[in-house]
Amino acid sequence: MPDGRILFTDLDGTLLTDDRMVSEGNRRAIADALERGNYIAAATGRAVNSAKMIMEELGLTLPGCYMIAFNGSVLYDCYEKRILQQETIPVPDVCRLFEAAHHAGIYIQTYNRNEILTERKTKELDYYAEMSGLTYRLMPDLGHETLKEAYKVLLIYQNGREVLEAFQKENEHWAKERLNSFFSSSEFLEYTPAGVSKGSAVRNLCQYLGIPLEHAVAVGDEWNDISMIQAAGIGAAVKNAVDAVKEAADYVTQRDHNLDAVAEVIDRFLL
Repeated sequence: MPDGRILFTDLDGTLLTDDRMVSEGNRRAIADALERGNYIAAATGRAVNSAKMIMEELGLTLPGCYMIAFNGSVLYDCYEKRILQQETIPVPDVCRLFEAAHHAGIYIQTYNRNEILTERKTKELDYYAEMSGLTYRLMPDLGHETLKEAYKVLLIYQNGREVLEAFQKENEHWAKERLNSFFSSSEFLEYTPAGVSKGSAVRNLCQYLGIPLEHAVAVGDEWNDISMIQAAGIGAAVKNAVDAVKEAADYVTQRDHNLDAVAEVIDRFLL
C-alpha cells in the first residue's frame, strides 16, 4: 500500500485563476506534495487533450501524476501517457440527446478523445473552443453512422439556468436509468455514462493505486465536484465555491481560487 496521500483537484474555478493560470503558490505546494511522496490527480470536465495541456504546462508528467477527464469518463496516467480506464455513452443515447436539444433550441456538443464534435458553428461553440483550447469538427450528419465514441455530452445555454433545468427534467424519464446528468456551471448541463462521475473516478483511481479512500483529499467549487468531495476522506470547497459544495465539504478554504486556495488545502491536509 502506498504511504502517501492523494489530492484530487478540480481545475476551472479551483486550481486555475480567472485568467486560467496557476499561481506560483499553488505550483510550489503541488511540487512539495509530490516531493514528499504524495499523488496529484486533476479532476475535470475537460477533454483529455485540454487537461493534458494544463498538466504538461505545470510539469505534472512525473510518476504520481494522474488525471480524471470528462467528469469521470476517463482515468489517465500523466507519466505513462496512457488511459487507465474509460467509459462511453451509447451512440443511440447521444443521438436522442441531440434530437431533444434541437427541439428545445439548446446548443449541444459531444466529444471524441481529442475534439469537440457538433453539427454547426455557433457562438456557444466559439466560446467553449476558446476556453478549452480544443479543436472541433463539424458533423452535420452526426449520428449512428458517423459517431464511434462519446465520452460525454454537453449542453450550453447562456441566458438562464432554468432552461437547462427544464431540459434535464423533461428528459429524466428515459435518461435517469441510462445516463448521469449534472451541472458543471450555471451555463453547462452535462451527461456522462450511467454511474460515472468525479466521485466514481476517485474511488476507481484509489482502488487502482491501492490508496485507501480515507487518504484521499478532494477540492472543488461546482456542482459536479460534490460527488468527489463526498467520496474522498477529506472534502474541501474553495472560498468561491457554490453553496451546495460548501455544504458537502468538510473544510472551506479561507482563500479563493485566485489566491492559492489549493495550496491552503495541501498545506493543511497533505504536508
